[in-house]
Amino acid sequence: MAGSWGRFNIVSLVLGFAFLYLPIVLLVVYSFNESRLVTVWSGFSTKWYVELFSNRSLMDAAWVTARVAFLSATVATVLGTMGAIALTRYTRFRGRLLFSGMVFAPLVMPEVITGLSLLLLFVAINFDRGFFTVTIAHITFSMCFVAVVVQSRLMSFDQSLEEAALDLGATPLKAFFQVTLPVIMPAVVSGWMLAFTLSLDDLVIASFTSGPGATTLPIKIYSQVRLGVTPEINAVCTILIGIVATGVIIASVITKRQEVQRRRDEQAAARITA
Repeated sequence: MAGSWGRFNIVSLVLGFAFLYLPIVLLVVYSFNESRLVTVWSGFSTKWYVELFSNRSLMDAAWVTARVAFLSATVATVLGTMGAIALTRYTRFRGRLLFSGMVFAPLVMPEVITGLSLLLLFVAINFDRGFFTVTIAHITFSMCFVAVVVQSRLMSFDQSLEEAALDLGATPLKAFFQVTLPVIMPAVVSGWMLAFTLSLDDLVIASFTSGPGATTLPIKIYSQVRLGVTPEINAVCTILIGIVATGVIIASVITKRQEVQRRRDEQAAARITA
């Protein structure tokens, strides 16, 4: 009985992963297809990647996406880190519950609601939609993810290290930049990479807040897919998958190393104390 349940679990796991990842694998494979027909395999070729880099409209959209992702991830990392510090260090202040809800609301808010509300805001203040509106929108929804990552690291941070720096004459700002920030830097970097990849992948919020001259790559891909999938779309999607997968792997490695280093520091402190 136990063996049958084990086989059932294995088969269910394999079918589940196949359902999730087999379409992605097929997309990557057919991006190297010689034929222009995306459903007919006629041989291996990389010519569609060459064609992709010759496609002016896709390259312009990719450049807009890269700039938006870099700027929004950087600002979101700064704001998310500040929010995480406020929630971790100052456990009691007036309006903390409201502030916490505002920081983490985009985590559970549907993207359609977030995009529509930002669109109504920009229209109400007569702010022309374009590059900066998309960037502001991405900062708004990615900041909370950075706050979650950094806050989880700050919860295990030994504040006695910072207190020791203050006792030795360091100012609070200097103690933060020279003691606290280096310790939590892996979490900050992980938060930045998470915000960067989320910005690269966003379609819904960007579609509400974009304007002339600010067409992101996901919007461009979606608009072209409605007319039919082309080999260039497979190629650009493969590149996006590679970038996102690389970012996830790097963030995972950084987090793992951070955890290993934390355990080593705890063991070293325990030996010194003993």
